[in-house]
Amino acid sequence: MVQQGIFLGHIISKQGIEVDKAKVELIVKLPSPTNVKGIRQFLSHVRFYRRFIKGFSMLARPLCELLVKDAKSIWDDRCQRTFEELNLFLTTAPIMRAPNWQLAFKVMCDASDFAIGVVLGQREDGKPYVIYYASKTLNEA
Repeated sequence: MVQQGIFLGHIISKQGIEVDKAKVELIVKLPSPTNVKGIRQFLSHVRFYRRFIKGFSMLARPLCELLVKDAKSIWDDRCQRTFEELNLFLTTAPIMRAPNWQLAFKVMCDASDFAIGVVLGQREDGKPYVIYYASKTLNEA
């Protein structure tokens, strides 16, 4: 019987769903982007695993701001920190568990002037576990 398998860039096992470490290793080895195209490429790689990164939209905001039309593309210390933090979160991403339909769900929300974030989770044997992270950057409207 198969104990685990790789499906669409995720490792599925009896523990839950986790990032494919081989894919993450390739992303983490990417150099810091030097132009808008590089920023887009990096963000598209990282967005694939956004469900594993709590507060992804707020965290990625400095890089996303560089993609706005007519924005000055200046890679500063803030952007470098964001790049490094996203890589760190990818390498330490939690294992997401499938929901247990017999247990109560917990929804935790947070919002700022710039983004909203949600965690869907449950408690089993007194321990909390995450089912899904979601976040969205707010626009000017």
